Amino acid sequence: MGLRTYMRKRLLLIVVLAMPVAAWAFVKPVRILAPELVGVSCMSDTICIDDTSRFQEAAGLYDDAAEFVDSAVGGMKRKPLAIFCATEACYQSFGSGRSAAQTIATFGIAISPRGWKPHYVRHEMIHHLQRERLGTLKSWLITPEWLTEGMAYSLKAPNG
Repeated sequence: MGLRTYMRKRLLLIVVLAMPVAAWAFVKPVRILAPELVGVSCMSDTICIDDTSRFQEAAGLYDDAAEFVDSAVGGMKRKPLAIFCATEACYQSFGSGRSAAQTIATFGIAISPRGWKPHYVRHEMIHHLQRERLGTLKSWLITPEWLTEGMAYSLKAPNG
């Protein structure tokens, strides 16, 4: 094996090994796969939180939203992980911008401090259900935004 081939293989190995670290550092939504690494405590299989004293509040919002979506739209195959951020710093660690909450593929939902309201959690759970049924790629690229957002907005409130 020549020196040039050896160097190319070594460079390829370095790139492959560095990709997960780079994704973690630069693609913040990837952090939903291991939220404990950004200082969030996972209190159950479905709820992680940065202020554990508010777990009961978060659990109530989560359970209400899951029950609502199940009865209004249909059952989810898998209940999503929800990360309830009581601080803006926590929410920004998932790269979520200025939104109140964000569904990240079918991996989970990040909820900002202002998103701790039933309608926001319901809205994001509806997006989770849409991505389960349509597929993440299709709901991002093919399905018109007015359809996915319209469904989430119209169904998030108890009376319409």
